[in-house]
Amino acid sequence: MAFDGTWKIDRNENYDKFMEKMGKGLVKRKLASHDNLKLIITQEGNKFTVKESSTFRNIEVVFELGVTFNYSLADGTELTGTWSLEGNKLVGKFKRVDNGNELNTVREIIGGEMVQTYVYEGVEAKRIFKKE
Repeated sequence: MAFDGTWKIDRNENYDKFMEKMGKGLVKRKLASHDNLKLIITQEGNKFTVKESSTFRNIEVVFELGVTFNYSLADGTELTGTWSLEGNKLVGKFKRVDNGNELNTVREIIGGEMVQTYVYEGVEAKRIFKKE
């Protein structure tokens, strides 16, 4: 599958503004933009396993397409939602548990890079990963 493999963060676009809109202070925003995030993604049918390793934590997230699950961001923000496959895109539709606001995410492969786009309260950010 296209998303399978090890992906290392390469660069961010508008990530600081996105984190600010999420309510994160300056220190957390600066740390988050230099987290050295690495994702190891494997897909078996509708089941995805994502191993996240960064400066702040190492976790494994397992989800099935279309099945609601709970997820915590590195800063502790709790989300609930689903991932679905729409064409060649992984589309995540999540809601924050604390305030009910939507956080939408799209993962897609563009030019050999995995581009993860976030939209929260009208602010869009991208994290671009290169395959290791």
